[in-house]
Amino acid sequence: MAITLFPVMPDFAAEVGDVDLSKPLADDDLSAIKAAFWKYAVLIFPQQQLTQDQQLAFSAHFGPIERDRTLDPKATPMRFSGAFADISNLSAEGKIWGETSRQRMYKAGNKLWHTDSSFKRLPSICSLLYAETVAPIGGHTQFADQRAAYDALTEAAKRKLQGLVVEHWIATSRRRSGFSEFTEEEQQRLPPVPQVLVRTIPQNGRKSLYVASHAGRIWGMPDSEGRALIDELIAHVTQRQFVYTHRWRPHELVMWDNRCTMHRGTDFEDLRWVRDMRRVTVSDVANSCEQEGVAFPA
Repeated sequence: MAITLFPVMPDFAAEVGDVDLSKPLADDDLSAIKAAFWKYAVLIFPQQQLTQDQQLAFSAHFGPIERDRTLDPKATPMRFSGAFADISNLSAEGKIWGETSRQRMYKAGNKLWHTDSSFKRLPSICSLLYAETVAPIGGHTQFADQRAAYDALTEAAKRKLQGLVVEHWIATSRRRSGFSEFTEEEQQRLPPVPQVLVRTIPQNGRKSLYVASHAGRIWGMPDSEGRALIDELIAHVTQRQFVYTHRWRPHELVMWDNRCTMHRGTDFEDLRWVRDMRRVTVSDVANSCEQEGVAFPA
């Protein structure tokens, strides 16, 4: 039986049914999933029972898996290493984290609008987040469609933004959320990187904004002017008409295109309820500047 699709919005976010991601996919089903992903940018797969290996196997259909983690595991031990990011409120021992734990302070930045790995010179194509256990109330994830937001700009605004290069840095978003205690190893490994402000999605030819809380300044602009423009664009992208709010269910996989969406987590009682999720992130083929043919600073 072929997969079924139920769009949440006409061109943004869709639920996928009649597929079991724990099993090898037929070529036709995989092609249909990819076509839906390039169109809707966010896909929801409910009622999945996935081991770590099965999640990795499905993710690998979209490209090479990121295996470098942002935080130094010596300074912040995690339950997962390598291919998985721990998107939970659990310590390395599987207990709910403490109020002042380093992991909790760092992950407060996930409540800001962002796109995964834009702060890496080789950014991400997509992320795939699987939920084992979810909070009974709160803890939603909101997604914003940067393609539709770009389409809504005036032609004059589009001309102004084309070719601009933005500095993305993990320290930019984390300082805004109150975290600045990066180790020396983390600082050396994660320097600021350039990314274009407007990019084209190769699979469908659509242009998209590429902004996030990691974006700090725009090359060639005074810092205050560049910061104001970034904030203005984030406010534009996150208007209600461009946003889908996802309420999680246990044993559900959600994947999103990091090249043309932003997302953020919403609050829940993280010192009371367990939230157990693991994320796989797929690397893009090249830096966004290289893909767009835009020269960028060293």
